[in-house]
Amino acid sequence: MSTNQPEQPAGVSSLWRLRGYLRPHALALVVMALASVGGVALSIAIPLVTKAIIDGPITDGDLGALLPLGLLALGLGVLEAFLVWLRRWVQSGAVLGLETQIRHDLYAHLQRLPMAFHARWQSGQLLSRVTTDLSAIRRFAGFGLLFLCINILQVTVVTGVLLHMYWPLGLVVASAAIPIVVLSMRFEKRYVVVSRRVQDEQGDLATLAEEGAVGIRVIKSFGRAEHVSRQYEAAARTLHGTSMDKVRLSAKFWTFLEVIPNGAVAVVLLLGALGVGRGELTPGELVAFITLLLSLVWPVASLGVILAMSQEAMTAAARVLEIFDTEPTIVGGDRVVAEPRGHVRFEHVDFAFPDEPERLVLRDVNLDIRPGETVALVGATGTGKTMLTSLVPRLYDVTGGRVTVDGVDVRELDLAHLRRLVATAFEEPTLFSMSARENLTLGRDPLVDPAGNDEVEQALEVAQAGFVHDLPWGLDTRIGEQGHSLSGGQRQRLALARAVLAEPKVLVLDDTLSALDVHTEALVEEALRRVLAETTGLVVAHRASTVLLADRVALLQDGTITHVGDHRELLETVPAYRELLAADAEDPADQHGAGARA
Repeated sequence: MSTNQPEQPAGVSSLWRLRGYLRPHALALVVMALASVGGVALSIAIPLVTKAIIDGPITDGDLGALLPLGLLALGLGVLEAFLVWLRRWVQSGAVLGLETQIRHDLYAHLQRLPMAFHARWQSGQLLSRVTTDLSAIRRFAGFGLLFLCINILQVTVVTGVLLHMYWPLGLVVASAAIPIVVLSMRFEKRYVVVSRRVQDEQGDLATLAEEGAVGIRVIKSFGRAEHVSRQYEAAARTLHGTSMDKVRLSAKFWTFLEVIPNGAVAVVLLLGALGVGRGELTPGELVAFITLLLSLVWPVASLGVILAMSQEAMTAAARVLEIFDTEPTIVGGDRVVAEPRGHVRFEHVDFAFPDEPERLVLRDVNLDIRPGETVALVGATGTGKTMLTSLVPRLYDVTGGRVTVDGVDVRELDLAHLRRLVATAFEEPTLFSMSARENLTLGRDPLVDPAGNDEVEQALEVAQAGFVHDLPWGLDTRIGEQGHSLSGGQRQRLALARAVLAEPKVLVLDDTLSALDVHTEALVEEALRRVLAETTGLVVAHRASTVLLADRVALLQDGTITHVGDHRELLETVPAYRELLAADAEDPADQHGAGARA
């Protein structure tokens, strides 16, 4: 499995664990059950009325008694049709409500799971669980489960009636159940395996499709369209092959299910005709017997569809429960900072990824950022700068030491409260398929603290993102998925404006200006100085110009902070720092001058 998750066996227990979602629909379930039982009773009663008509008025030539019985049969047929309509009407609302609630809870649970979980799982696998798997559960809950119960009830009751009417033929019908049960057990064991493979391969294919859409610019720029097409085609062919295995298995089973009841009908017709000839059966009893037997053909023939549907639903439930069973490792506390100032401290912080606990990415990091102070974080690529900034809003949790905001361990703070205090603008900005205004105001709760037009304009000015007014519909222009309709610099500026508009007490800038040209960068930095003067700032920097935004600089080497000081001091005393920034200036003298101007 592509997610590297343990494959769980699908079973009835997987569906049973979702039973809590049925409780709000208890009344609907009762109505469905009563309508179904009534329908089965009427389907049995109508052939018995037919028997009475044939053996009574028709045989005796009593036309006066024919009309009441005929009207009775008609009334029973109309009532049966009404019960079918009632069952389906109630069933549709209940099943759609069930699917909607599971989908809501699943998506909400995904939002609670930490970044480490999302880093392990392919997005296509998650997508297939939220869409395809939930649809499989809905189909079984709305059709398969109901008809499985109805069909079992109908087969049991009708067989009992047939044994009571004429036991030799009843035994023929009952004996036909033996090969059906044996075949069903063998089918179920094989089908559950191939069904799981199909659903996992659908998730892999969805991942490739999504990556092809999101990464279309990279694919086109490198001329690798044929390469990714071959990858997609190979995955599609694998899915096709597994799906055909599934179809072949189902076709064999369904063929036997069609042959067995039809063979039973042929035997019953032969033996029934002999019974009528010998006087052991009346013509009405034979007609009723055959009518009741034919009513069993659909329940038996549909068994293959229902069993296939049940296996898909149980597999889908197991896959959905893999997500529900993943407990969030980052859980908020119950504390809030009454009067937040934005004082951030890293105290002997260690961090390692959960799947590599022995390899520390950060070790014994100590840093104190005073309220209103801006600290630039400088280090070579791969030294853990982004990871360090991710610890403040708890995108990841420390594995040693602690991070505090205003003296409170971030693990003790309410998560929503913490993430209102801290806003982050990432180097690789993420924009959503919504309007520019909605992307900008994403960091503000419209019900608690809606952003006014003046605040939006100020944030756009700080980020030099006034280009949004030149879009076809201004701020109401819908930005394409991932913001691919914008340049890299435009996306960064919108993301920066979004972080500024959140009005945080702590502003984290993860190399947010890397895609800007020199002129725009200078304008943004000038505006940012005014913003950072009123908030605590943690800035990941690779350029000397960005470093100059900071009051102090922290040098991160091999996962730990080795030096903290102002820009000029570090240039003069720390060769490693000087080398990191050397590429951004023509010579050290320029940087000394820049440091002096700072």
